[in-house]
Amino acid sequence: MKTTLVIPTLNEFECMEKIMPRIKKEWVDEILIVDGGSTDGTVEYAKKHNYPVFAPKVKGLSAQLLEAFKVATGDVIVLFSPDGNSIPELIPSLIKKMKEGHDMVIVSRYMAGAKSYDDDFFTRIGNFLFTSTVNLFFRAKYTDTLVIFRAFKKNVIEKIKFDVRGDVDLQLSIRCAKKKLKESEIPGDAPKR
Repeated sequence: MKTTLVIPTLNEFECMEKIMPRIKKEWVDEILIVDGGSTDGTVEYAKKHNYPVFAPKVKGLSAQLLEAFKVATGDVIVLFSPDGNSIPELIPSLIKKMKEGHDMVIVSRYMAGAKSYDDDFFTRIGNFLFTSTVNLFFRAKYTDTLVIFRAFKKNVIEKIKFDVRGDVDLQLSIRCAKKKLKESEIPGDAPKR
């Protein structure tokens, strides 16, 4: 099972300096920086450290990620935010869970044993409402539908008919549940950005 770590960026230089050294290249088969037009040195940092940079010509995060998914060589895509909100050391656990045969695995901030340090009252309630609604309408058992840190089989993009107009994380959560794909979660804290 070949894995591609997809990291969307837009002016993330300061965060990348702190986060990227914690990502061990042996954890995945490919790392792909997907840059949305950074002007702060993000691209230069990535190139200096030999991270391949993909700069889609389309606008919007969902459209850019869809283009990146097409060029990714992995059978499994790991979506990761370099803003400090995702813990790099959870990548091996996420991949290990995928190897159990899941179509998608989410790193949940709300599972037992995890906590979001980046939440305020409104974001916590918002996530709860979205997640509860998805669970109700699609008979899913998610604890976190609105987090980007997740892994999924590359062929899921075709199965769910990924739409560039929708929010990436919510769309993956809803459409995987709707198609009755095999999804799971692992607990993972979300530090402050």
